[in-house]
Amino acid sequence: MLKSEELINKVKSYNKFLNPKTLSKAYDFALRAHKTQKRDEGVPYIIHPVAVADILTDLKLDSATIATGLLHDTIEDTHATYNTIKEEFGQEVADLVDGVTKISEFENQAVDNSKAENFRKLIIATSKDIRVLLVKIADRLHNMRTIKFVKDTDKQIRKAKETMEIYAPLTDRMGMNRIRDELEDLSFQVLNNEARELIKKRLDEIKEDRTSSFKTISFKFSDLLKQNNLNAIIIGREKTPFSIWRKVQKKRVSLERITDIMGFRIILDSVEDCYKALGVFHNKWNCIPGRFKDYISSPKINNYKSLHTSIIGPNKRPIEIQIRTMSMHEFAERGIASHWKYKSSEKFSSLTWKEYDWLKDLVEIIDRKENPEHYFEYTKLQMFQDNVFCFTPKGSIIKLPKEATPIDFAYAVHTKIGDTTISCEINGKDSPLQSVLYNGDEVKIITSKNVSPSLHWLTTAKTGKARAAIRRHWQYKENQKPLKLKQYNTTLWISLPDQPGRLGDVTTVIGVNNVNISSVEMLEKTKNTINFRFNLIIHDLKNFTKLISELKQKEYNFKIIRHKNKRYAFFKRLFGGFKKN
Repeated sequence: MLKSEELINKVKSYNKFLNPKTLSKAYDFALRAHKTQKRDEGVPYIIHPVAVADILTDLKLDSATIATGLLHDTIEDTHATYNTIKEEFGQEVADLVDGVTKISEFENQAVDNSKAENFRKLIIATSKDIRVLLVKIADRLHNMRTIKFVKDTDKQIRKAKETMEIYAPLTDRMGMNRIRDELEDLSFQVLNNEARELIKKRLDEIKEDRTSSFKTISFKFSDLLKQNNLNAIIIGREKTPFSIWRKVQKKRVSLERITDIMGFRIILDSVEDCYKALGVFHNKWNCIPGRFKDYISSPKINNYKSLHTSIIGPNKRPIEIQIRTMSMHEFAERGIASHWKYKSSEKFSSLTWKEYDWLKDLVEIIDRKENPEHYFEYTKLQMFQDNVFCFTPKGSIIKLPKEATPIDFAYAVHTKIGDTTISCEINGKDSPLQSVLYNGDEVKIITSKNVSPSLHWLTTAKTGKARAAIRRHWQYKENQKPLKLKQYNTTLWISLPDQPGRLGDVTTVIGVNNVNISSVEMLEKTKNTINFRFNLIIHDLKNFTKLISELKQKEYNFKIIRHKNKRYAFFKRLFGGFKKN
């Protein structure tokens, strides 16, 4: 476990504006607060918040965020309150800790919560400050690193699934590839450890059979680049078991055929050097067809940039190569966290929405009370799909998911454009609105004020923004329709014991189920019972069905007399099973 001084020195290495008193104070506060607590593995609890703070330090975040990492469990698990944190560390830290606490609270609720609902709460909790999500991701990462100590197997599986379905995609969407890879592999270990062990065994076999080491190949690459006046940092990498498994599943190849586990990252001084290095590699070795991707000119949807290629390298081994600048590498490693700068002060200003439109769209959808499954579906589309770049007639670039249509394009430009779309032109030719768009397409949308979005567009649109707008339009249209109150008339014959309060009991049951009584009449009185006739007005058949069920539970003798009107057949089906008890 890092000591307070070690943590502070680690932060000082990248942030010279750090005020060490804040971190030192937070460290001591957390140490006292968690003094008597233990982790599942039997170690002092303080190890966890310090580990979270250490992960945040690796991301080179500001002291407020790191302090939050140290304090993130104090409100939930100790005597500390929001006001206590605010008095000791200020409102900024208190708000961050409170945000992380809210996420933990909903995670600890009923296990049958839908992942869509949990995701909604997560986005709401993090929408005001992205640092809340970063702390939570660090918290989840350390918990997954120690999940083997959790005794409840069901809890292990639940946490692993949640990590794989929500947290790993979110880290990917924010460009934090290193953390994403680790989260996926740790979850994979819980969810399918047998497959993971088989892959690890295969990886070890390939390593043993390899005639060329990383070091040897790295030297060859470095020498080749120097000959071409290119100054490069070369980093060897190996694929994780989960990435191998995903490739096996996607390409439907046997594990034995997987050989391209060796990869290198080539870090150069400039974009021009990146393209020059690509040419050097392709000139020296054969590239594998279909494996080249230019993410510099067309970045991934999370703004990831690199050149990707695969070659048949030295000793005829398939090798994957990623070529990038140092700034691209920083983003690939730290993602959103790479935007933190410490040039004049440590003061943090929240990132602009422009860079994270997907999060802005999500918040807007949530604010409009969209169906949780809809915005979860949208997010999956936004996070998982590759993107294409299309152009407006004026040359503006519109970024869309792969297989998007002109409908998605129209809504990406503006919701009003989408709502009034009637046709489109792709590269100057009239084209169906259902056409699939490709990189470089120029799209012209033709609109009319006299039209509205078609409901069948939902099956064509690929983006959640378009789908949400279409659904919203039709929901509004339905809400504007005048309500047509249906009314059904029927008669309830019931025999009640001749006891005080029994008639009141029946009328209460009828009223609770929102059934109106138009009239009631006492028909006959015997020694022990009184027979009544209720004329009822029904507006909701579900309520009436519930009423009948409750009358049966109370073991009353009753029967229903339906009125033979134009809805006779419907009532026959509904009440056919009810007989006098």
